[in-house]
Amino acid sequence: MSNARASRPTRRGLLAAGGALGLGAALAACGGSGSAKESDGDAAKSGPWKFKDDRGKDVEAKSVPKNIVAFVGVAAALHDYGVEVKGVFGPTTVKDPKTGEDRADVQAGDLDVKKVEVIGNVYGEFKIEEYLKLEPELLVSALWEPNKLWYLPEKSADKILKIAPSVGLWATNTTIPKALERHAQLAESLGADLKSKKVTDARARFEKAAARLRAAAKSRPEIRVMIGSASAEVFYVSLAKMSADTAYFEELGVKFVKPKVDGQGFFESLSWENLDKYPADVIMMDNRTSAVQPKDLGSKPTWGQLPAVKAGQVIPRVTEPIYSYDKCAVLVEDLAKAIENAKKVG
Repeated sequence: MSNARASRPTRRGLLAAGGALGLGAALAACGGSGSAKESDGDAAKSGPWKFKDDRGKDVEAKSVPKNIVAFVGVAAALHDYGVEVKGVFGPTTVKDPKTGEDRADVQAGDLDVKKVEVIGNVYGEFKIEEYLKLEPELLVSALWEPNKLWYLPEKSADKILKIAPSVGLWATNTTIPKALERHAQLAESLGADLKSKKVTDARARFEKAAARLRAAAKSRPEIRVMIGSASAEVFYVSLAKMSADTAYFEELGVKFVKPKVDGQGFFESLSWENLDKYPADVIMMDNRTSAVQPKDLGSKPTWGQLPAVKAGQVIPRVTEPIYSYDKCAVLVEDLAKAIENAKKVG
């Protein structure tokens, strides 16, 4: 999450104190309601559910959670394993500039965004009343900081976490294979069949892609890759080791530009005038809708003068990967192809 703090929208408040639903009454109303609808046979078949998350917490329920609400990227990963959620939060839909209608954000993956309840679409938005109506049995999100579930508003996080059990999975302090393993373990605990042909084929494709990237990096050690993200005022150059995707690519041998960051910072901020500070042959650009995309950087003369841009060696970076083998295989393949075909220009 190289530039999440810098590019995300201003945080917004959620509910005024003493909103339409009293939290205590709401908790009583939703507690155990999902399992109450199951037959005794279904409950006995599923049995108690337990999962140890990346906060080190043992998360438990009387039966396998069915009413799941998740951060959109995690929901998309679960979907790829056959586990569906009832609600999502985080960047889920964007307006189609041609039709004006909502369409899926890049972070939604293959989710049918018309079939899930979107209880928050921007940073700081989490509609607690709508969340309660879903009778949630499990809340799932990513971890970019210890014990802080991604996209839960700080002001209302304590209230939200009292409503249902929650699971957090690392998106940093990890690498793609480790994150994939943890998301697959969660999906399996929720009923996914990891031995299905769809999953095993996707895993085989990912492993083949990783071998291809390792070979490409080894054969082209002179190629330098810069991890970038753009805003109207600033260009961010990210440090590879701080994110799961690029840390893994570095393990496979990819040579990255190393910006100067403070302490455990994710990125260095550059003015547009200093955009040429780091020579690079390939530029990976943040694909999130919160970032300015390369096609919209025509007003920045220094961008067009970069050798990698002139050479057409700019590719999208999936800054917040969807941790399923299906989705991660593609992003590894894309980087391998870029390095294989790159000209030395930086």
